[in-house]
Amino acid sequence: MTNGADNAIVSYVTLRRVVGVLGMGLPLVVALWAFALRTPPSLQDSISAYYDLRTRDAFVGILFTIAWFLFTYRGLERKDDIAGNIACTFALGVALFPTNGTPFEHIVHLTAATGLFLVLAYFSLFLFTKSAPTPTSQKLRRNHLYRTCGWVMIACIVLIALYNLFGQRTPIATWKPVFWLEALALWAFGISWLVKGETLWRDPPPA
Repeated sequence: MTNGADNAIVSYVTLRRVVGVLGMGLPLVVALWAFALRTPPSLQDSISAYYDLRTRDAFVGILFTIAWFLFTYRGLERKDDIAGNIACTFALGVALFPTNGTPFEHIVHLTAATGLFLVLAYFSLFLFTKSAPTPTSQKLRRNHLYRTCGWVMIACIVLIALYNLFGQRTPIATWKPVFWLEALALWAFGISWLVKGETLWRDPPPA
């Protein structure tokens, strides 16, 4: 019985790591693949813009995989499950409704992308930071990182909104800020889940 429980825990930890790796890898995979396809190589305006290239296979595939993992995520409380299901729905919305489609598809895509990052930030800020009455020093370090990742995601959302409102016709547009802000938010999400998967600052085993 103990071995079965231990195996389930190991599998759950591995799932968190996989989610983290996929989140961090998404911007790298689509960008590098597009560099190989286009001459001269160029960066798209956003990660979502890679839907218009052959890289849509990786874009949609990775988002569907993340969505499935989030759907299967089960935490200690009911709100963990609800947050995972909501994040799954938003991830599917980002994958299925292209940003450069019809006006309706564009609105759904932006709404789903914003909602996804907000729910992922909620995971980092409020769910991953839940602690025992006397958290270990390792847990305190992890909580600091979770909160940092959560606020980074929120800051990226705000900066993308400000750019869309005021910066699209300015010289800053040549730097593709939306792509880099989306990538930074995904890296923050990925790091948070990797640490939750006991990759760093793992608690010592009980005596």
